[in-house]
Amino acid sequence: MSTRNRVGGIVYAASLVLSLLLGLVALPASLLPLKPFWPALVVVYWALEAPEKMSIGRAFVLGLAGDLLTGSLLGEQALRLAIVAFIVLRLRARMRFFPMLQQCLAIFALLVNDRVVMLMIRAFSGGGMAEWQYWIAPAVGTLAWPWLFLALDVARQRGARAREA
Repeated sequence: MSTRNRVGGIVYAASLVLSLLLGLVALPASLLPLKPFWPALVVVYWALEAPEKMSIGRAFVLGLAGDLLTGSLLGEQALRLAIVAFIVLRLRARMRFFPMLQQCLAIFALLVNDRVVMLMIRAFSGGGMAEWQYWIAPAVGTLAWPWLFLALDVARQRGARAREA
C-alpha cells in the first residue's frame, strides 16, 4: 500500500470512527435533543469531497456499525445513512460548489429529511410521536457543519501534503 493511500485512509477511517464515538457520548436528558447525527455529517463530507471513498454501501455499513454500537433498531441508522449518501451523491455536482451558507441550508434540509425518515421508521416499529425537541438536532448539526467541514478539510489536505513529501 502506498503512503498516499495509507495517510488518506487513516484520515477517512479516523473520521468515521470518531463520528461513531461522538454518537456514543452520554449527555444529560436535557441536552440529548441537541446531539447532532454525527455519522450523517461525516457521510455528507466524504460523499462531497471524495465520492470514491463514500458510497451508499459504505454508508449503510457505517450505519450498521452505529446500530450495533448504540443498540438501536438494527438497520435504522443504516437506512438513514444510505438515504443521506444517495441524496448527496446525486446532488454532489451542485452542492460541492455552493457557498457555505447555501451548503448549510442544504445540510439542514438533509438532516430534517433524516429526522422524517427516522420518525417513519419508528412509527412503523410501533414508536410514538416525537416531541418538539426532536427537531432541534438538525439545527445543531447545521451549525456544526462549517466547523466539521473545515476540520476534515484541513486534516485531508495535511494528509495530502504529507503524501507529497
